[in-house]
Amino acid sequence: MKVRGAKMTAAAVGVMLVMAGCGSGDDSAKAGGKVTLDFWGWAPGYEKAVEEFNRTHPDIKVDFQKTAPGSKGGYTKMLTAAKAGNAPCLAMVGYETMPSFAAAGALQDVTEHAAPHKGEFADWTWNQVTIAGKTYGAPVDTGPMALFYRKDLFEKYGIDKPPATWAEYRAAAEKVHKADPDVYLGGFGTDSYGYSGLAWQAGAKWFGTTSDAWKVSVDSEANTKVADYWQGLLDDKLVKPVVSFDSSYYKSVSEDKILSDVNAVWNAPILASSLKGQSGKWAVAPMPVWDAAKPVDGNVGGSSTAVMKGCEHPEQATEFAMWLSTNKNSLSTLIKETGIYPAATAGLSHPALSEPNSFYGGQKIFDVFKDASGRIDTDWQWGPTMTKTATDLADGLGGTGKGGTTLPEVLADVQKKTVDEMKSQGINVTTD
Repeated sequence: MKVRGAKMTAAAVGVMLVMAGCGSGDDSAKAGGKVTLDFWGWAPGYEKAVEEFNRTHPDIKVDFQKTAPGSKGGYTKMLTAAKAGNAPCLAMVGYETMPSFAAAGALQDVTEHAAPHKGEFADWTWNQVTIAGKTYGAPVDTGPMALFYRKDLFEKYGIDKPPATWAEYRAAAEKVHKADPDVYLGGFGTDSYGYSGLAWQAGAKWFGTTSDAWKVSVDSEANTKVADYWQGLLDDKLVKPVVSFDSSYYKSVSEDKILSDVNAVWNAPILASSLKGQSGKWAVAPMPVWDAAKPVDGNVGGSSTAVMKGCEHPEQATEFAMWLSTNKNSLSTLIKETGIYPAATAGLSHPALSEPNSFYGGQKIFDVFKDASGRIDTDWQWGPTMTKTATDLADGLGGTGKGGTTLPEVLADVQKKTVDEMKSQGINVTTD
């Protein structure tokens, strides 16, 4: 499948708000002193990688401070700090949020220091941290998707093999529901970025650009196709409405009420840590596709180590950001602890990706994600108001679980709110 690097064009940025000037700061430490860099993020394993960096870099100290996940207040805290002029030098920022941070003037241009490292990353991931020719950090990972499933429960309910298509997924869900109405093949959650992966897979883009405007298409025909499919599953009670990553969700899974989870690679350690009593019972298979003859997979997430506005030591900050993404020891930690699939090309041959995983019955699960990563259409673009768009979508997804609205209605509502938000920010926008 031919793919093109997802990127933010100069024209796209031209229709954003004019970016606030980024502080250049002081690029050198005081004579004989040590540079200290504050780093905000939330992913497990990051603190261990930071410890390794500090141990091997006596002239630079990174102080990692754990924050709430971006969608649960972390991004708001970062943006507030940037506006107040006291942001950390470094922050964990998802690719989906980079355009919003750039539009808000919260990022610092480190192209001069980052440019020599461009060839160390897959083109499409480098494009995620480069906007209108300016690079604002280092790519860390991508989020290829798969189907996490209980082998023993699939066997119990007569599911001979993991569903390879969404038609097979529905058939398997019907089989489970018929056998026990209190048990579900999968859950339908409130995570807007998880839903974006389903849209991404189907080619249901949310944003695009023309020569002078942003195009918003959250409620397009392709998006409605995805919404109608999942609404049908909800209407027929074939999937269980859940609050994504909530303890109530894992309780249902631990009680054998939910048999599988369509999710990204980074979900692997989350499941393992949340369901320790089920070690050895889980496995990973390719995510179901729309067309078995032309399989396309989705992507959820992917993050950067971004350099924030006002960082006084951008050269050292960039040095750390690149080290985190490319150093063999750092990658070993992040693969095992965080569940990343590396953005750095050298990381794709890291030995940790070939190790069997005991929680998944000794399966070499990264083999599945390696295949999936080659089936991702990387011509996907995030918009400049994703923080607001994601919040509105998450609220709507929660409503569908309660029966108060439908997914097509949610998409129409998010479409309108996104357009209104962009217009309120002075961003030129079209829906044509």
